[in-house]
Amino acid sequence: MSNTDFYNDLPKLRQCIEEFKKLEKDFQKEFGLKDIVSNSKIYEIAIANKLGHKILSKMSNSKDAIDSDGGLIEYKHFKETSSNHSWTFNDYSDRTIEALKDVKHVVFAHYNDTKDNPLNFDWYYDAKGWEISDYLFEATKTIKNKRKMINVSPKQLEEKVNLKKLYVNIELSGIYSNLIERYISLAKEMEYLSGTTGILTSNKLWEVVVGLELGHKVNSEQGGRGGAHDAEDIEGGTYEYKVAKSGSWNFQDISENVLSKYLKDKAIITAKVDKENFEIVEILSISPQILVPHLRLKLEKKRKSFEKKGKELRRLQVSVGKREMENLGATKLL
Repeated sequence: MSNTDFYNDLPKLRQCIEEFKKLEKDFQKEFGLKDIVSNSKIYEIAIANKLGHKILSKMSNSKDAIDSDGGLIEYKHFKETSSNHSWTFNDYSDRTIEALKDVKHVVFAHYNDTKDNPLNFDWYYDAKGWEISDYLFEATKTIKNKRKMINVSPKQLEEKVNLKKLYVNIELSGIYSNLIERYISLAKEMEYLSGTTGILTSNKLWEVVVGLELGHKVNSEQGGRGGAHDAEDIEGGTYEYKVAKSGSWNFQDISENVLSKYLKDKAIITAKVDKENFEIVEILSISPQILVPHLRLKLEKKRKSFEKKGKELRRLQVSVGKREMENLGATKLL
């Protein structure tokens, strides 16, 4: 299905994907870490590399790393190219804020990704876990948003927590250095060949892999000023992509504005991928005219269920499984 009009060198791009696959296996073999490029884990690894920490092989609800004494570390990072120059705590609760007291350090990292190196970790703040716990306990008292989300800025850390900005020694070389350099080199080449930047961010690499299979070009800027869609075909048709390891796909923050945006797309693409073996398992396609009403219905049912329990629906999020997609008439593309 691939359309070579979108790519500078299609065979070389496919070769890059094979190299990424090998790199993932090398990381797993040497450090026991899997799925390095999803959910921005590579950025955590780059922080640990410079600060002498060891990344934990973890589930999403555990901490990020340990120091040389076994102390737990939590990382937060933002990039210079991001529109939000602060660190975000999502879905906080009294319990998660209290749990920060069990963390030895919370590292607030900055990436100067405007240069050639997308993993250029250049400065940070290093806080004790209890300091951030105490600060958030007070700062969140006046937060009214349903998402239970708070942004913490450098100014707040300096004025409210009395922290000082620390600069990274660029000469330091940690245990992950060689593999990180391979990631940087490979990401640069793949971004040039695919025409899509930010490959190492979130699920962008996987979207490029899926787009290559379908003959689509993945948009570098998604959901912002640069373009609301995830990908487009050679005729200008736009697509929403969802990529997951299981046969269930999450639709997050689906406000009415987001759902209306989906309706402008040619199709919604859901892909199941094997991230350990770096392979696409299955791709389904469905019309937004069919899926969007289904999402609205599921969201309303979820809201009513929460109301019956006396709870407030904080996040506009629902999941859709493979069987649901098939029952709705999704087309199997792979």
